[in-house]
Amino acid sequence: MPATPRGATLRRRIRSLGGTVIRRLGLLPGGMPDGLGEDEALLGTSWPYEVLVYFADTPEALYQIEQWYDTFRALHAEHPVVVVTRDSRTARAIRRDSGLDVRTVAHYTTLDDVLGRSATKLALYVNHNPENFTCLRFGQLVHASLMHGDSDKLVTVSNQTKAYDFSFVAGQAAVERMARFSTLFDAHARCVPVGRPQLDDQLRLRARTPRGPLPTVLYAPTWEGGQPSAEYGSVATHGLAIVRALVESGRYRVLYRPHPLTGVRVASYGEADKAVREYLAGAPAPAEGPAHGTDTHGDVAPAFAAADLLVCDVSGVAMDWLATGEPIVVTRPAGDAVIASSPLLELAPALPVAELGDVLATVDRELTENPTREQRLALREHYLGDTAPGASTRRFVAACERLMEIRDREVARIEAYGAPGAAPTGNERGTR
Repeated sequence: MPATPRGATLRRRIRSLGGTVIRRLGLLPGGMPDGLGEDEALLGTSWPYEVLVYFADTPEALYQIEQWYDTFRALHAEHPVVVVTRDSRTARAIRRDSGLDVRTVAHYTTLDDVLGRSATKLALYVNHNPENFTCLRFGQLVHASLMHGDSDKLVTVSNQTKAYDFSFVAGQAAVERMARFSTLFDAHARCVPVGRPQLDDQLRLRARTPRGPLPTVLYAPTWEGGQPSAEYGSVATHGLAIVRALVESGRYRVLYRPHPLTGVRVASYGEADKAVREYLAGAPAPAEGPAHGTDTHGDVAPAFAAADLLVCDVSGVAMDWLATGEPIVVTRPAGDAVIASSPLLELAPALPVAELGDVLATVDRELTENPTREQRLALREHYLGDTAPGASTRRFVAACERLMEIRDREVARIEAYGAPGAAPTGNERGTR
């Protein structure tokens, strides 16, 4: 009996209509893109963008791309940039806050059609979302991973990095980390040090921000991670003890900056986050200067600008803080999280759970004696390269231009051989 064509079944039409209604009503499970794309309008068209930023996530992950807005705007001034999303809610937020051009594409075939008509050369990615493979399939583009921070977390040496043609990293330390801890990956050939362009504006703001009468200690833990091997967060094990000791000393102002995803996987992290926020909200204000508080601003720059010492976890925050040249204390996870050995972690005072009672003495010593200042300044260049304002952004734009030149050479090389399976021309036979 002949099969009924799939597109002709009533059940299929009803299911498709039902899916559209669910998406438009926002009833999708958390983390699932709504797929409300501009496909119908995009099919058969081209666009003028040389650079495509592919971001397949829902609004919960916007913090990963938000830190790149200034850098993408600088690149857009030289080479047109478009952000491609798979979620209309994400697209609205990026369009509103970045001023960049954004397109929502629900179907691979639409992207294939548009890119086939356009001069897009470079695709950039700020995370390792599995949906990135929808865009990674396009061989006429050069693909570069940016990620959303440099750290000694396991994700920075993830095997997923191999999917991209190149990986933009902050400095030589990241290249050495990849070379040491990854397998079958030529880190020196495929890692491109560009610094941390996000720090350009952060350092300018810090230079303009006056210091308070009391030193400000910024406690900025990371979240619990997507799996136990990446559970670097300290808020559930260290958080309240750290904050309470510093506040009760009367010697410091405490600023708490939780990670946006705290508690999404492990409820105890969300409960601990709430406890720290409530404690700081009810704590008596310091004798002088601003009150203790919780910072949930989308941009970390104001918190960095106000702080004199950072207490953080093994995370990208630690690397970015190096640019300030100021003291840092790094917690150690209580679980089985994998930590890549690094010069920074060997230098910075460690704070395991067993030594929480020493946190006040550690902070006192680091702020009054600052014993590792010269070593930290030496590490700054190793991790971040040139941190002069504007230097990283210029390196980023130049690196993107080099990759587009590489792409042009590779596309021309392949086109010289014709389509796969085509008979070679005489000239091509001579070059083989």
